[in-house]
Amino acid sequence: MPPNAPEDVSGTIETLYRSESGRILATLVRLLGDLDLAEEAMHEAFAAALDSWPQAGIPDKPRPWLISTARFKAVDGMRRRARFDGAQRDLALHLEAQVNSAPQEEEIEDDRLRLIFTCCHPALPPEGQVALTLREVCGLTTEEIARAFLVTPATLAQRIVRAKAVIRDKAIPYQVPVSHELSTRLGAVLQVVYLVFNEGYSAEATGAELSREAIRLGRLLLDLLPEPEVMGLLGLMLLQESHRAARISPNGDLILLDQQDRSLWNKDQIAEGISLTESALRSRRFGAYTLQAAIAAVHAEASSVASTDWRQIILLYDQLIRIHPSPVVELNRAVAVAMCEGPEHGLRLIDGLLAREELANYHLAHSARADLCRRLGRLPEARASYEKALALARQEPERRFLAGRLRELK
Repeated sequence: MPPNAPEDVSGTIETLYRSESGRILATLVRLLGDLDLAEEAMHEAFAAALDSWPQAGIPDKPRPWLISTARFKAVDGMRRRARFDGAQRDLALHLEAQVNSAPQEEEIEDDRLRLIFTCCHPALPPEGQVALTLREVCGLTTEEIARAFLVTPATLAQRIVRAKAVIRDKAIPYQVPVSHELSTRLGAVLQVVYLVFNEGYSAEATGAELSREAIRLGRLLLDLLPEPEVMGLLGLMLLQESHRAARISPNGDLILLDQQDRSLWNKDQIAEGISLTESALRSRRFGAYTLQAAIAAVHAEASSVASTDWRQIILLYDQLIRIHPSPVVELNRAVAVAMCEGPEHGLRLIDGLLAREELANYHLAHSARADLCRRLGRLPEARASYEKALALARQEPERRFLAGRLRELK
């Protein structure tokens, strides 16, 4: 294979890291049996690729190359440490034998699914389960995860360090739990998968890889544990993903639901999402994800915003609040009330939420209030709320949208 231009190789390796590092790390954890060792070896393998690929060319199968290189980097590191630390000699020999006898990288069981269940072990605190899985399985940065949790990066980093220490100190096994343990571990796993999906679905994301990966993991979970909430989560992700082509303009600008070209919605994803949601609802053992999927299905079945059954959406939000009370859910219900009963009714609900201060730093609450004030002709209030939303928004497409609304008011 002819050598590649260094800048082309660097770009390829960066893309590979974003899309494949989660799979590579998960396989290395299986082969090496240690999360920190696997992470170190993976980074060394990517560094080796930067050194060798510009001259040797990019391999036909980059992921197996990176896994193989990382395996031997780990073994070499253990050999070097064994020279100076006799206590590590037996460990190095064991690791070398384990690596040399390891099966091929492509396995029937999904490595990343096993790593997710390891990271979501009940011995870890819930916030540590989610943070560690997003960092190690999905390759999100500490800053990205901190933004999803609305905490500082330093706080998030401490959660990850503590979670790794628990796995190491308690020797938590790298495996999918036995059947009678699955249900107790499922809630944290579903939360992880949905947060991964949302990160990929955000307008700031470089592509759809994370969302596709979350959907793939959702399918694997459904095969492993066909519970109603797994169906509901997969249905919800498919229904939301079906809008991807319509929600961002060619220039990268955000397009709201009422302005989207619904002919661009993915009909196959909508059909599958609705089918999964209906199956989950029929079980009568559904939870919050299934109700959110039902709300998304009502939107998907409507030909326009005006023809949407907003009354049905309000009733579904009422059920959702009963089983999963949340100020964000209340905000979404307030928007539905505004669409059904008029903006003044929705505004009254949003003002009540903001008075409680739980959503004081949530830009979408201020943006929703601004939109209702704009529709009511209360332009000074609309301007003030748009300015608050703009100050709090972090994703560039949302900031451009809010700045555009402010310009329209002026």
